[in-house]
Amino acid sequence: MPLVDNFTKLLIRGLLAGLIAGILAGGVAFVLGEPHVNAAIAIEEANSAAGETAGHTHGDEEAPLVSRDGQRAGLFLATSLAGLALGAIFAVVANYARRITTMSGPFLAMAIALGGWLAIEAVPFFKYPANPPAVGDPDTINQRTWLWLATVILGLLAVTAAAAAAKAVSAHEFLSVRVAAPVAAFLVIVAIGYVSLPTINEVGDDFPATLLWEFRLSSLATQATLWLVLGLAFAFLTERATKNAEVAKKYALR
Repeated sequence: MPLVDNFTKLLIRGLLAGLIAGILAGGVAFVLGEPHVNAAIAIEEANSAAGETAGHTHGDEEAPLVSRDGQRAGLFLATSLAGLALGAIFAVVANYARRITTMSGPFLAMAIALGGWLAIEAVPFFKYPANPPAVGDPDTINQRTWLWLATVILGLLAVTAAAAAAKAVSAHEFLSVRVAAPVAAFLVIVAIGYVSLPTINEVGDDFPATLLWEFRLSSLATQATLWLVLGLAFAFLTERATKNAEVAKKYALR
């Protein structure tokens, strides 16, 4: 059954689903990501200590604005706020998408979640994967931020192109064509963008490769959890609302 609720109900549903997703994503980040962050910070501190031979002392360094304990405590707050923001955007996209598709509400929710993960996480990640502390030149942070934003826009364009291609061939008699067209559209846009954007590699040769990729995989797992739970929670809340409406209608006719 397609989404029939008004936008206010969809927005509330999206915020609730986003909050649930944010809390669970924070749990994944804490369990999988924090040990790698701590290890990377230890390497960074060791490198700073080694730099004292050039006349630089610890007294010259600025104290961090937020302690590590504060950062850990704020992790769940940050992921919850991110989940709420994504949940609101999710509801807006669902409100628009239901006007141009005949998908059922739960299936539409999962499709939007998949598209969001591909556009905002997967496409940027495989071009510019996340780096732990002690990796990256502070002088290039603005450039890296703009390039990451460019890959997000690239991901959104690729997902939009895939959705348009899927709609264009939705009536085709061959399933293979209905599957291949959106996949091809997505891959072509992403490939062109990847070739056009510059490559950045600021990982030092002495940084442990295992730690680097464990951190990156934990980051990917956190974002995957966020989008998966967001889609599932929105789909579940949609099904429950539909069932409740059907029950209420049934009793009203008695």
